[in-house]
Amino acid sequence: MKVVGVKFRDHGRIFDYDSTEFALKDRDIVVVETDHAPELGFVARMPLERDPKFFPKPLKKIIRLADENDMEQGQRNLYVERESKRLCLSKIQEHNLSMKLIGVESFWDGSKILFYFVSDGRVDFRTLVKDLASAFSTRIEMRQVGVRNEAKMIGGLGNCGRELCCCTFLKEFEPVSVKMAKEQNLALNPQKISGACGRLMCCLAYEIGTYTELKKDLPKVGKKVVTLQGPGKVIQQNIINQKIRVVLEDGREVEFGLEEIREESFFEKYRKGR
Repeated sequence: MKVVGVKFRDHGRIFDYDSTEFALKDRDIVVVETDHAPELGFVARMPLERDPKFFPKPLKKIIRLADENDMEQGQRNLYVERESKRLCLSKIQEHNLSMKLIGVESFWDGSKILFYFVSDGRVDFRTLVKDLASAFSTRIEMRQVGVRNEAKMIGGLGNCGRELCCCTFLKEFEPVSVKMAKEQNLALNPQKISGACGRLMCCLAYEIGTYTELKKDLPKVGKKVVTLQGPGKVIQQNIINQKIRVVLEDGREVEFGLEEIREESFFEKYRKGR
């Protein structure tokens, strides 16, 4: 089976589609199946041969390469989205609503227009919906999203210099905690561990399992140990290199590997056993 990556927006996520019946190239415009109706997208990742067993659910298919009529419909939708955004921003100001409009999406078949917004609380937008429905003669849906979704829809670059993970490959937002940063010995500086959305960076969760596993055999900071150069106390862990820094009784700070130290409790048990 040939699997191709399709985007619906320049800053949107890439979705996998079955393209077995088509010979596609980068940036080709295609009509694809979606959960609600056919949609227009473009090839963002070239087709690859993949085993169908790799996917938990059957992939939706490419319906066809977009023809001239499809392209014209796509252009009309872009115009509708621009006009919808302009009018919605005007009405938000007119009705003095506490909400921030971040995106507009018109279904390709014109059956619905989605308005995405962020707000600190609940918003009574019933009058706004009536105004928009009257202007565009179609179904209107207002969808409140969080700040992470806002960053995902708007796009941008992360601290690493690459495009935001949520805009490229992340399918779901996983819970991220400050504890994950602590486990990886990262500086707990909000500016360094926060993403473009202002929340903790999603990538903090990527390697936490590895760090947790590597820390199992390392003595904790503050633990008393016996080294080849005498007893001391752990003051720092080098998790990746599997080493610890110890302050010895004479005040020297020395880095040791795991094979060069024993926890003090080990020797206490040994003496008791004798």
